Amino acid sequence: MRGVQPRTFGKQLFAVLGLLWLLLCSAAQADQQALISQRIKATFPTYTQLSVAEGEFAVQRILQGDTVLGYAFESRNVLDLPAYSGKPINMLVLLDTQGVIQDAYVLEHHEPILLTGIPESKLHDFSAKFAGIHVNQRVVVGRSSDPSAVTIDAVTGATVTVMVLNETVMRAAHKVAVSLELVSATASQTSRPASIKTDLYEASDWATLTGNGAVRRLLLTRGQVDDAFAGSPAEDIDKSTPDQRGDSFIDLYAAHLNAPTIGRNLLGDIGYRALMGELQDGEHAIAVLGNGYSFKGSGYVRGGIFDRIQLRQHSETISFRDLDYQRLYDITAQGAPALEEMAIFIVRDKHHFDPGAPWSLELLVRRQTGPTSGEFVSFELGYQIPEIYIDRPLPTAAELAAAEEAARPMWLNIWYQRSFQIAVLAFALGLLTVIMFWQDKFTAYPNFLHWLRRGYLTFTVVFIGWYALGQLSVVNVLTFTHAVMQEFRWELFLSDPMIFILWTFTAASILLWGRGVFCGWLCPFGALQELINEAARKLKIRQFELPFAVHERLWAVKYIILLGLFGLSLDSLATAERFAEVEPFKTSITLFFQREWWFVLYAVFLLVINIFTRKVYCRYVCPLGAALAIPSKFRLFDWLKRRSECGSPCQLCAKECEIQAIHPNGQINANECHYCLDCQMTYHNENKCPPLILKHKRRKRAAAEGANPELIPATTLDT
Repeated sequence: MRGVQPRTFGKQLFAVLGLLWLLLCSAAQADQQALISQRIKATFPTYTQLSVAEGEFAVQRILQGDTVLGYAFESRNVLDLPAYSGKPINMLVLLDTQGVIQDAYVLEHHEPILLTGIPESKLHDFSAKFAGIHVNQRVVVGRSSDPSAVTIDAVTGATVTVMVLNETVMRAAHKVAVSLELVSATASQTSRPASIKTDLYEASDWATLTGNGAVRRLLLTRGQVDDAFAGSPAEDIDKSTPDQRGDSFIDLYAAHLNAPTIGRNLLGDIGYRALMGELQDGEHAIAVLGNGYSFKGSGYVRGGIFDRIQLRQHSETISFRDLDYQRLYDITAQGAPALEEMAIFIVRDKHHFDPGAPWSLELLVRRQTGPTSGEFVSFELGYQIPEIYIDRPLPTAAELAAAEEAARPMWLNIWYQRSFQIAVLAFALGLLTVIMFWQDKFTAYPNFLHWLRRGYLTFTVVFIGWYALGQLSVVNVLTFTHAVMQEFRWELFLSDPMIFILWTFTAASILLWGRGVFCGWLCPFGALQELINEAARKLKIRQFELPFAVHERLWAVKYIILLGLFGLSLDSLATAERFAEVEPFKTSITLFFQREWWFVLYAVFLLVINIFTRKVYCRYVCPLGAALAIPSKFRLFDWLKRRSECGSPCQLCAKECEIQAIHPNGQINANECHYCLDCQMTYHNENKCPPLILKHKRRKRAAAEGANPELIPATTLDT
């Protein structure tokens, strides 16, 4: 019996694995569809079916029979906005027919802080706050200078993530609402309406008013109306013959009568004064004039509502009732055509009509297809009053500030919101720069520098770590590496100002002095370890050090961990982020030990070991330290001074170095040094450094030998 050929077996194995992958993907997709159905049922309990995805954004209509209740879509089909992980958050968003968000739910994310830190329920609680918000409203995470903005509290520890989520929901919802014509693309909920110039009047004839746009026209031919009904059940009803297609169906005009130049010229002085006297504050009069198809119809006689015309501005549709209607008998403007049908319609104050914003008059044309059924087609007559007839209010200082804030990119708004933290951090980094550049001066005063360093480490733990959440991580390194290899976006890294500033300073300090400045001064977990060990030494707790040969070989462990994480990230960044829990930073600093017990136990275990051996984690385990040590080989300066006697015969600094970064031969290993400057304080201390003490003794001995008693000083003699 012949065996299976290797090539055939490989193909079969590949086919089986492919089939399994398809089954897993299908199961995951089915689970997600079930979840979407549950969310829709909870939000729209009466819905009976969901349409197929339609349009550019794959929007699904939520239906009860033939009635549209709302719309459902996934944000990934609308925009691609990277979150903290570098990948977008996919949201399910449900809109009603008025453009109001009814539900927003996280379907998929890759945020590391949520994968292994903050409970995902907090993100769902945050997204639930979008229910009831209109797509035209502005939503701000945290505080805002815009009084009309809706503010939502951030999720502590995940500020960047929720700000991206906010941008994702609101921008996607607005785009979809505009595409569905639920709102206008230029609608603004915060701008104040314009006002009519009541003192501006200029005598004008019909040609002038139509020429400058004060009176707008819509001319429809019978052929255009036939084309609009093409493909509908009413296509052949009242259809024109070929020689009738060019005939006029309706010649329609509209004008805003509140402006004196328009109203007085069309109605005459008496008619205009009478009309203005009847209008209440905030009400506006619209003249509608036409020949041909009746825009009034007869429905208002039976039901009190004009069913052939309506006015639309922004996202609001205004229907007119018989109480909003006034008969118009004549047009007084010179040169006006003979008009068969004329009317004035009043837009009431409740609609908050803005005379300076564009609006349109919609004409509904109906064709009867049965005793009680018909088909409708709408045509729009767009209107924008000439600027000369209105005053636009100047924006207030608050409105200008709000507009400026709204126009900023998301990352810049985050920087403004965290301006206090940025200012404090900038000052602290400036102080550290001074210490580094003038380290020789500071190390000459060891007591002062010791207390300055303790204070700085306390600041690093409390402010940078626990308050500002500025703990750098190997996850940042992996994210940056993937961004460089794939699609680099500055806004991804600018979205967290504390992390960005710290990384920028760390990169500069590595170029100048090596990794030690960050590891010894700016790492919150490293600072926490050092302060705990300092207290242990003050309490006379016995300290243990490994033999240098073993210690030196254990340095390699952190590089192996770094390589392992990098290899995992090439397959899956999310998997690498989970294994990056080898860092206790998230537990002890970002989440302040508010995690599952096993994470807390691991972090506490490392801190307890640190009581007896200083910074064990930093020396042997930290993949971030390994990542920073690699470029440290290219540092420009080597300002840590050594003497020829260092290492042979003097071993004082090597024995005092609390992280064993000094080799027995006296050489400082820049890849392991944390730049505590203890060795430099010894270097400058004439009462501690053995070579200096010896040199001082030799100097004193030489000075003493210089006064030789066998030599008689020369003196001047009088002669």
